[in-house]
Amino acid sequence: MNAPSRLRVDHLSEVLGTDVARPCLSWWLPAGSAHQLAYRIRTQDWDSGRIESDRSVLVPYAGPEPAAGQRVTWQVKVWTDLGESDWSATSFWERTIGAWTARWIEPAEDSTPEPGRRPAYLLRHEFTLDAAPARARLYATAHGVYEVFVNGVRVGDQELTPGFTAYHSRLHVQTYDVGTQLHAGSNVIGAVLSDGWYRGQTGYERIPDGYGTRTAFLAELHAGDTAIITGPDWRSTTGEIVAADLMDGQESDFSRAIPGWSRPRLDVSAWQEVRLPDLTAEGRLTTSPAPPVRRIETLTPVAIISPRPRVQVVDFGQTINGWVRLSAPPGQVTLTHGEALGPDGDLTMDHLAAEDHTTGTKLDTGQRDRVTAAGGEVFEPRHTTHGFRYVRVEGHDGPPDVEAVVVHTDLRRTGWFTCSDERINRLHEAAVWSFRGNACDIPTDCPTRERAGFTGDWQIFLPTAAFLYDVAGFSIKWLRDLAADQWPDGRVPNWAPEPGRDRRADETYDYMNGSAGWGDAAVIVPWQTYLAYADERILAEQYASMTRWVDFAAARAREGRHPERAAARPQPAPHEEYLWDTGFHWGEWTEPQQDQPFWAIDQGIVATAYLHLSAKLLARTAAVLGKDADEARYAAYADNVLAAWRAEFIRADGTLAVDTQATHVRALAFGLVPPRLREQTALRLVELIRAAGTHLGTGFLATPFLLPVLADTRHLDVAYDLLFQDSVPSWLAMIDRGATTIWEDWDAIADDGTPKSSQNHYSKGAVIPFLHRYTAGIRPRDDAPGYRHFDIHPQPGGGLTSAEARLDCPYGRITSRWSIDDGTFHLTTTVPPGTRATLTLPDGTTADVGPGLHHYTCPAT
Repeated sequence: MNAPSRLRVDHLSEVLGTDVARPCLSWWLPAGSAHQLAYRIRTQDWDSGRIESDRSVLVPYAGPEPAAGQRVTWQVKVWTDLGESDWSATSFWERTIGAWTARWIEPAEDSTPEPGRRPAYLLRHEFTLDAAPARARLYATAHGVYEVFVNGVRVGDQELTPGFTAYHSRLHVQTYDVGTQLHAGSNVIGAVLSDGWYRGQTGYERIPDGYGTRTAFLAELHAGDTAIITGPDWRSTTGEIVAADLMDGQESDFSRAIPGWSRPRLDVSAWQEVRLPDLTAEGRLTTSPAPPVRRIETLTPVAIISPRPRVQVVDFGQTINGWVRLSAPPGQVTLTHGEALGPDGDLTMDHLAAEDHTTGTKLDTGQRDRVTAAGGEVFEPRHTTHGFRYVRVEGHDGPPDVEAVVVHTDLRRTGWFTCSDERINRLHEAAVWSFRGNACDIPTDCPTRERAGFTGDWQIFLPTAAFLYDVAGFSIKWLRDLAADQWPDGRVPNWAPEPGRDRRADETYDYMNGSAGWGDAAVIVPWQTYLAYADERILAEQYASMTRWVDFAAARAREGRHPERAAARPQPAPHEEYLWDTGFHWGEWTEPQQDQPFWAIDQGIVATAYLHLSAKLLARTAAVLGKDADEARYAAYADNVLAAWRAEFIRADGTLAVDTQATHVRALAFGLVPPRLREQTALRLVELIRAAGTHLGTGFLATPFLLPVLADTRHLDVAYDLLFQDSVPSWLAMIDRGATTIWEDWDAIADDGTPKSSQNHYSKGAVIPFLHRYTAGIRPRDDAPGYRHFDIHPQPGGGLTSAEARLDCPYGRITSRWSIDDGTFHLTTTVPPGTRATLTLPDGTTADVGPGLHHYTCPAT
């Protein structure tokens, strides 16, 4: 079809309910075209006319601003080198509600049950319509997690709504089309409301009531000219969900179910009146730029064993985030979800145990559902979520009728990779699944013991995620929460959103926030998101947050000195005002064979490196935004920090003061060593790797840069040796020991099979951009955001004989496929319309190419 395709509204395909009045619009050019000359956009009541422009990504909508609740249906046609196109298919966006008339309602609750034992409440309101409406919209949100029903039918397919946000500042509203569910006469709106992230237990320490002590619901139904709102005429009670907590799990007793609870003509005389709290939503209610969480797919068991009577352990063959769907037998069944098995074949949870830091006592690992049934009911616990591969089913005779439901943000897949080595393919898929398991409304560190939006993890993994999935809106949503929860002094907390902000007054908690490499997500994540999607609005929106973080770190550098440095050099050197060597830093988290605990180490060499990087990126951001004075100021500051790092951490002989792999990797990746020392630094890195038996020695922060740095300094062979290393510590050691996701620690399954720490932390999966950018060769360029101009530069090695990567970038699909046959290297690549690529073959041959399919060969080297 000679028409534009893949229409997008901001970063979504279609948007039902947005508070963005004038979004940006994007499209792919017609197949076979090379470049756009002009475009024309039309809606139901506006026509742009022909606009002379080559812009097809994030084109600002210039028509009349739609009213609240109004839908805008749009199409586009383009003029390209092929001529005038046909009109595209239609897409739409629809404004969300304007001014609210609804009131918050809280379930009747005589006392607050203990955390983890709080029920889900049923809320209900019956109303009458004179006629079935031609159009109806339901707008809803909650303090807690809610499901909404109209006339007995669940509305929509979104899960865990309204999601996890910085609730004090931001609360997402969902919009539902319910026109077909309403009819003339009596109708009912019902909601199931549980603690969720709002007042449920969160984080490593299972701290409850992070945002408040009571759940609440807010909804407004517009059916024609009639508005049905939450208010005093609603009623509440409890039903079959007797306990629901995102960490602990869900307990349901079907004997307590109320048949027809959300249908008309139910006797509700025993139901209680709702509370009308003095709450305001002013300034907080907004809409999400990200896709919602949904049930994505189901998995069936690959094995079921019975370690003892009436206990079955179900293996789904893949570690996931989600829950199970069980055909419940008579009686009570307990479902415990975990990632690993013990030596007896039973599920083990010991490696996931958390600890109360104030008392030292072990905390329950949670992830336990219970169901009491008469038999035949279907149990699906949608008010909790678990990270698991295995489920222990207790109280069941024989194999259970059960399937696993994969639940995460419904992101659009954009990137794929495969090669001639099956173990590398499995490593790639483990990284994909690890991200899927940690993309549940926010990017989490693990889906089990913490489920926190650790800032360092996302800044490490974002470039990987942005190849695999369209994470633009997902990342923007999270950045807004980060900015909302940024501390008054500019400090960035360890995780965003940050439940329990009242803990900031605690001396220990205060000290443990503001870590380099973690807080730097405030700068690195917006910049990397901009590079992937070419959306300058991200930089403009986050600019204040970015500057506040750099200014905070700069103040810490200027005002503090590490005690050891002060003792060794009582009179500070002039460059020390640019050294950041105080405060708490996670450092090179999970670095193998670290002699001292991370908190006992002077982390100045790490923190100062990140201060330089963030200041440099902030200067580049200011340049993009046209803030010339800021650009000059932060560029000069970055130069001063770089000079300080070199003065303090490079010895007179050119060696580095901290002789670790991670330090050398960072020095090369961040440009910290001068050009004359790059070769020496790279050679020392190789020496350290070989001295470790060709094993890596990096943790969270340096691992993403390790293989690229080796390749860029002409040590490609060492990079592939590390990639194919299969003894601990290595990536393939995980795969050979059965990992289906990426581990937190390199040795998270010991030699004797004992598990430790998390089995699903995606951060070390940040190795796979090496496969995308070096093995297959698709590389973005910093000077052409959104892949408007990119490189194809495959660098084979490790005995691989073929590789292929595909990327759906903002302009279209990029492919790079190569094979080696009879000593000849064959490359086939696709360049999408509106872009260009610079190709570099393994023998050094280069070519600048435009859109289309290209074939090249050269001698295999």
